Amino acid sequence: MKTKKRILFTVILAFLFLNGIAFFHAYSFTHFADARLEKTQAPSTLSIWQKMRTLVFGINNPRPTNTTQPKQTFETILLKGNKSIECWYVPAPNSRGVVTIFHGFSGCKSMMLDRSDEWFNLGYSTFLVDFPGSGGSEGRETALGFHESETVKVCFQYLQQKGEKNIILYGGSMGAVAVLKAVSEYQITPKAIIIECPFGSLRRTTYARFQQMNLPGFPMADLLLLWGGVQQGFWAFGHNPTEYAKGVSVPVLLLYGEQDKEVSREEITGIFENLHGTKILRTYPNAHHESYLKAYRSEWLSDVQVFLSSSL
Repeated sequence: MKTKKRILFTVILAFLFLNGIAFFHAYSFTHFADARLEKTQAPSTLSIWQKMRTLVFGINNPRPTNTTQPKQTFETILLKGNKSIECWYVPAPNSRGVVTIFHGFSGCKSMMLDRSDEWFNLGYSTFLVDFPGSGGSEGRETALGFHESETVKVCFQYLQQKGEKNIILYGGSMGAVAVLKAVSEYQITPKAIIIECPFGSLRRTTYARFQQMNLPGFPMADLLLLWGGVQQGFWAFGHNPTEYAKGVSVPVLLLYGEQDKEVSREEITGIFENLHGTKILRTYPNAHHESYLKAYRSEWLSDVQVFLSSSL
């Protein structure tokens, strides 16, 4: 009897310990730290000790800050969603439309200025957005594209009310997820969307991070999802862009890097197959989870220009 009690006590203690670690880790992943702190490096670059320390204590993710501004004349716009949202509007002469730009996880709008410059050169105005928790927007939390979809809706409706007719939504990684969810859930109707490397499901991309550290995903990945969702107020296991794609019928250009270790080709194929309406998939053989403009500049520019010309 004593042996059974000891086993039961050990199991309960281990359960509480794992959940405690998961709760803390989820918090550090969804809440940005002081911007002055050093960011935890990519899992593939960490030593075994660093990987174990990250697994126990979570990542150190400083709040993203804007370090530069547009070279062109621009206007700072403040919008109100679930948080105050800061945006930069860069008007182009004789504008062919406006490209609304949404950054990825742990990013901010100044990191997207190279894309903005290229679209500006193609004759499009741009509208760069800081998601809540980043840059000039309010807060210090991220919901990995779930609540950010409301920001996409708010920005679209603002531009629509300004009389913009040709609104294109662009998102990279988490930004792409937010765009898919917004178009599907809020039924907004941009002229077209351009998305880069969206994950197929939050559960799958969480497991991928453990694989990059050569660590088993179960049960910690699922516990992270559970507590991260609790902290952010949504069911994380249901955060699936593959399903959101079923509600998207506007023209879509989907871009993917074949060497991406965070998002699989299978996830991209699943999203692409579920999209309705006109859709194009372009892949870049040697690109990772990164800026395709930097990795494949000429191909990226050609793909974007051809798509926008045909969509508008």
